[in-house]
Amino acid sequence: MSQNLFTYRIQTSGKQSLTNIDVYLEDALAKSGVKDGIMVVFCPHTTAAITINENADPDVQKDLNWGYTDTFPNKGSYRHVEGNSDAHIKSSLTGVSETIILTEGKMLLGTWQSIYFWDYDGPRNRKFHVKIIAG
Repeated sequence: MSQNLFTYRIQTSGKQSLTNIDVYLEDALAKSGVKDGIMVVFCPHTTAAITINENADPDVQKDLNWGYTDTFPNKGSYRHVEGNSDAHIKSSLTGVSETIILTEGKMLLGTWQSIYFWDYDGPRNRKFHVKIIAG
């Protein structure tokens, strides 16, 4: 039985950048050969996250970034010496993983949904892991 664990590397474009990772997940699914089960997407970074959101209107991404920046600005009063405490807060609130149902060899997503890698402290070289479990 295949382990069905895949690791992908991406270069993010900037602070609070959302990168659509659907193409990577479709690649992992095709390589796994799994038709029905679940896919877990995991981000091993403390200043980035994985999220599912709208893929039709790019203004949604802008609004998400504005909302997070407005709600959680990088305050000078934070004690973390690297100066990126806001990125740690955003990552914790968004979460570092998503689980997607797989059916008939496809990800079961809503009409407008895509999966995004959200980097709160870029630009950086990042990675994420995909585990596919047959069921």
